[in-house]
Amino acid sequence: MDGDPAVTTGSGAGTDLQASAGTASSSDPIRALIVDDHALFRRGLEMVLAAEDDIELVGEASDGTEAVAKAGEALPDVVLMDIRMPKSSGIEACRAMKEVAPSSKIVMLTISDEEEDLFEAIRAGASGYLLKDIPLDEVVDVVRAVHGGQSLINPSMAAKLLTEFATLARRDGDERPEQQVPAPKLTDREMQVLKLVAKGMNNRDIAKELFISENTVKNHVRNILEKLQIHSRMEAVMIAVREKLIEFS
Repeated sequence: MDGDPAVTTGSGAGTDLQASAGTASSSDPIRALIVDDHALFRRGLEMVLAAEDDIELVGEASDGTEAVAKAGEALPDVVLMDIRMPKSSGIEACRAMKEVAPSSKIVMLTISDEEEDLFEAIRAGASGYLLKDIPLDEVVDVVRAVHGGQSLINPSMAAKLLTEFATLARRDGDERPEQQVPAPKLTDREMQVLKLVAKGMNNRDIAKELFISENTVKNHVRNILEKLQIHSRMEAVMIAVREKLIEFS
């Protein structure tokens, strides 16, 4: 895939959240780090990933503190990480990891379907949020998709995320001072694309909806992220809701 992100929803993983920060050569294996305090779950992931020629397991960790240290040493492409862990939570580790390994894409694999955990994970820089009931053999596809530029979320939680964005946006609007720097102006077409991104549509479906090519959609998304000076499509949605560029009931 191209380095630009694409939204996906459906029976597999879910809705796109984050743009890729750089892509290794297609001949290089995807470097993966597993972080979970349950040894059996780590071993299951290890067995699945080890069976793939294009994925290289570069480390494991059992808590957030160890995970940050391992990420700084190994510089993984993709990190599969639990939220509930000793010493340092997955969300805390995600924030710290962005400092030591900024190009690493982090996917939360968790049993928590709480909106607060989901929202905080995305704000911390996670590229995806998937529940542990996902079949293990689908994790391989998740690793490849995230490395290729997608970011994923369980479809059932996408609506919760947007609702949380809207709630926090309203609260921020009540608390923020009157004088503030306005959000950069998006073109009408960019606004159309952003609204469809917020609905969880992938690039292909957006292209069909707007009767334009997928490459044109990718260019619009890239321009949106550059104008808003962010790296995440869902961050773009957050800003758009906050600035009342788009609204959700």
